[in-house]
Amino acid sequence: MTAPITVTDDTFDEKVLKSDLPVLVDFWADWCGPCKMIAPVLEELAKEYAGRLTIAKIDFDASPETGRKYGVMGLPTLNLYKNGEVVDQITGAKPKRVLMKLIDQHL
Repeated sequence: MTAPITVTDDTFDEKVLKSDLPVLVDFWADWCGPCKMIAPVLEELAKEYAGRLTIAKIDFDASPETGRKYGVMGLPTLNLYKNGEVVDQITGAKPKRVLMKLIDQHL
């Protein structure tokens, strides 16, 4: 994937938990300013990590069950899933270098 994929409550298990690659999931909402700030960074990361990592976006308002299941309390929340398990989490907009450090630790 060279762009983030969109997942929902219905597709989360298939596209994230059963993925062969690690998946960085962005829990976001349309009204969230910091979510909009990191969106271009996630686009860049999707290209830079293509073939090694999938970036997925899930609209917290449209698919609230998954966010509740994983204890998402603030937006944006970025969960890194590997082999179906959360291996790391960042809440809030962070610089690209911070996100890359988190990703690189798990690749």
